[in-house]
Amino acid sequence: MARWTPTTYNPDDFANRRHIGPSPAEMEAMLKAVGVDSLDTLIEQTVPAGIRQTRALDWPALSEAALLQRMRDVASRNRVMTSLIGQGYYGTVTPPAIQRNILENPAWYTAYTPYQPEIAQGRLEALLNFQTMVADLTGLPVANASLLDEATAAAEAMAMAQRVAKSKAKAFFVSDNLHPQTISVIETRAEPLGIEIIRGSECDPSTVFGAIFQYPGTFGEVRDYSRECAALHAAGAVAIVATDLLALCVLKEPGAMGADIAVGSAQRFGVPMGYGGPHAGFMACRDEMKRAMPGRIVGVSIDAKGNKAYRLSLQTREQHIRREKATSNVCTAQALLAVMASFYAVFHGPVGLRAIAQRVHLNAATLAHALRSAGAEVEPEAFFDTITVRVGVGQQGILAAARHRGINLRRVGRDRVGISVDETTDAGVIARVLDAFGIADPAKPSTAPAIPEDLIRESDYLAHPVFHMNRAESEMMRYMRRLSDRDLALDRAMIPLGSCTMKLNAAAEMMPITWPEFGALHPFAPEDQAAGYHEVFADLTAKLCEITGYDAFSLQPNSGAQGEYAGLLTIAAYHKSRGEDRDICLIPVSAHGTNPASAQMCGMKVVVVKSAPNGDIDLEDFAAHAAKAGDRLAAVMITYPSTHGVFEDTVREVCEITHKHGGQVYIDGANMNALVGLVKPGEIGGDVSHLNLHKTFAIPHGGGGPGMGPIGVKSHLAPFLPSDPRSGELGAVSAAPWGSASILLISWAYCLMMGGEGLTQATRVAILNANYIASRLAGSFPVLFMGNRGRVAHECILDMRPFQAHGVTVDDIAKRLIDNGFHAPTMSWPVAGTLMVEPTESETKAEIDRLITAFQAIRAEITDVAEGRISAEASPLRHAPHTVEDLVADWDREYSREQGCFPPGAFRVDKYWPPVGRVDNAYGDRNLICTCPPLESYAEAAE
Repeated sequence: MARWTPTTYNPDDFANRRHIGPSPAEMEAMLKAVGVDSLDTLIEQTVPAGIRQTRALDWPALSEAALLQRMRDVASRNRVMTSLIGQGYYGTVTPPAIQRNILENPAWYTAYTPYQPEIAQGRLEALLNFQTMVADLTGLPVANASLLDEATAAAEAMAMAQRVAKSKAKAFFVSDNLHPQTISVIETRAEPLGIEIIRGSECDPSTVFGAIFQYPGTFGEVRDYSRECAALHAAGAVAIVATDLLALCVLKEPGAMGADIAVGSAQRFGVPMGYGGPHAGFMACRDEMKRAMPGRIVGVSIDAKGNKAYRLSLQTREQHIRREKATSNVCTAQALLAVMASFYAVFHGPVGLRAIAQRVHLNAATLAHALRSAGAEVEPEAFFDTITVRVGVGQQGILAAARHRGINLRRVGRDRVGISVDETTDAGVIARVLDAFGIADPAKPSTAPAIPEDLIRESDYLAHPVFHMNRAESEMMRYMRRLSDRDLALDRAMIPLGSCTMKLNAAAEMMPITWPEFGALHPFAPEDQAAGYHEVFADLTAKLCEITGYDAFSLQPNSGAQGEYAGLLTIAAYHKSRGEDRDICLIPVSAHGTNPASAQMCGMKVVVVKSAPNGDIDLEDFAAHAAKAGDRLAAVMITYPSTHGVFEDTVREVCEITHKHGGQVYIDGANMNALVGLVKPGEIGGDVSHLNLHKTFAIPHGGGGPGMGPIGVKSHLAPFLPSDPRSGELGAVSAAPWGSASILLISWAYCLMMGGEGLTQATRVAILNANYIASRLAGSFPVLFMGNRGRVAHECILDMRPFQAHGVTVDDIAKRLIDNGFHAPTMSWPVAGTLMVEPTESETKAEIDRLITAFQAIRAEITDVAEGRISAEASPLRHAPHTVEDLVADWDREYSREQGCFPPGAFRVDKYWPPVGRVDNAYGDRNLICTCPPLESYAEAAE
């Protein structure tokens, strides 16, 4: 007779059954390969005992079902109203085809930044479409592949203008018609750089190196800035226009006015407001300024066969390459949101976009006419979608009456109300607005535009065939699928990138961001309408404080680089409050690559500290530099564990030396995936850290963004955290008070489902997976910086430099891994000629073993070259990656098709085929093309 046998297996244990890859049995086998008897022993050998936290993270874990129910409860506490507040954020309709096939599709949201172009051709094409869209609509020839938001794009434009202007003036003009949050972020950026901000309605070009105007203005005004642009040019200054892409579908473009740079947000192109983000900021400029433009630029090149291929252009401008000489610390873009916006333009085409823009404008004109007919004083005369109504002492009553009818209007000064209509506005919304003003008569639809004739757009835009596709949903769906099939993302294979933590982004964590209760909230809506969001902020902040040992957090920075910048600004404000003039920042060479650029942006002088041979900070060199800096020492920026992948025993001494000289310790949170549950940076001497939520806390990378970089601080720094961008106070770093609020839901869900114990176990397994790879590959490749006890942290650096003597480069090895179906590890950083591997805790033993098999097969091919059986030029290493075209073409190579196209580790049935061969980077930089090339150029390349 069968007996009932109770099971201890819990299928709802999210941490150990869903998020953490290796099973208990697999972990046993891995520990044996590493040479330890238990995970506890490995952690003891890896993490110095003197820094280990004593109290465990102990909040309970939720199942996926319980998490989604909790999210539903929290969402119900948000009140979704029709927000006509405007100010850079607008209601929009996300086409369901884009929501389902892009935003909710792991093929798009789990992809990494396209540094390996051969396996990123799909998202590179989508981003090139974005650049083309922005360039066409702004009337400027070159656009980048997105920035963090409109306000930071404007601040970047100011810094860019100072670099390229012929004028030697030290001041920058900011028009009063800019959105208030943009002014706030510009002022924050200007202060440490010594830029004087001149605000007003009229600009004296002789006193400034540049000026920025809003078009349409924050209160609705539409005017031609051609005269201002010409006057600025005559004085050697730069003209910048912050603008609105939808408005530009019917309004004269900034390029036609003589603008040098245009910035703005692509949010209203199908991207939900999400209580502040994420949204793709944009920047476009004149051709001669393109090499000074911050952010990433997608360009067109050719592959090894001469076929057209996309790539990131001018990569030497990147901040982690230029370090303290960088022009910006911009790292995370908003690639996923830029892709959404570009598909919105493809989905609607120029005719559809113009129709939406005309409908929005005529609804605004209808509203203005109805209000004026009832005796209201409406400004301005010329507008696109925004009007301002002078209501005197009745302001509070009008705002309350509108809220009673489910509508949020904008409070302007003490006696006006702003109204911005959008794509979602219909006759019913107009009727409710008029009712709030006490107007019962139905509005007669307006047919006459409120745009001066000389400001109506004359030029065409979006002429490229991609924007003229058959817009049947079947065709759109197939185009999205074709592009995603060209890419390698986490839904296909492991992405073992050091310092980037490409872990599982669970479906349950992602689902709530598209719920309207979270997606449809305006960031400047009254806080009582966002009670659910604020519950999330409070609990997430409490958990992050418990994890890090810090006392307070700001959730505003909307990327890791932005977090670095905000943390250093917090330190600078603290020193200033004490009357101390400190400006020196010590940065070890083992620190994260964006650190020097962030310090430079904060007006600090970077002093580089050497590393010891084992990868640790050279303590003697550090102490000498700290003593020399003396009372000018502002901060030290360290990454822990270091970018070399090592837990340094001397971290407390570094902190003590810094504090002895009055400096503050900034611990970069890039490697928090090796710390959570084991070490609290706030307890080992850190004063401030940013956390890359898009790394450690499960927000997906989205092809290069979104990201979030909240900063935690000790209590003495809390008063100096970033200010609310609406407050007018110095210190705001992003356009929205809580940054990209909607994706904070992902990290909160991750913390809730993992529980304290699960988060700690994730850290332990990340360290196990990295040490397993280091142990298995140590006989094939030198492993650098193994730590004092022969262990690595959560990542390891494989040294490929010895093979250069045989003609084999790190590029050859990276491209050969594509044939095995893998994204290459981080290449030549932090040490040139190396690969930095980070498996994360989410990868199973089977996938890690597949990677090890691939590396060992590559090592055998290197041996063939080294021992003279084949030359490097003739080997599969140099011909990698191999395409289907290689497979079916005449074969005259010195190795077999089998070896070239199906190396060990590669899947047979589900083989990933790169759409192009090795991309020629130099050709792309010599022949810079940053918008969609005409179709005939593809035919020419194929001939």
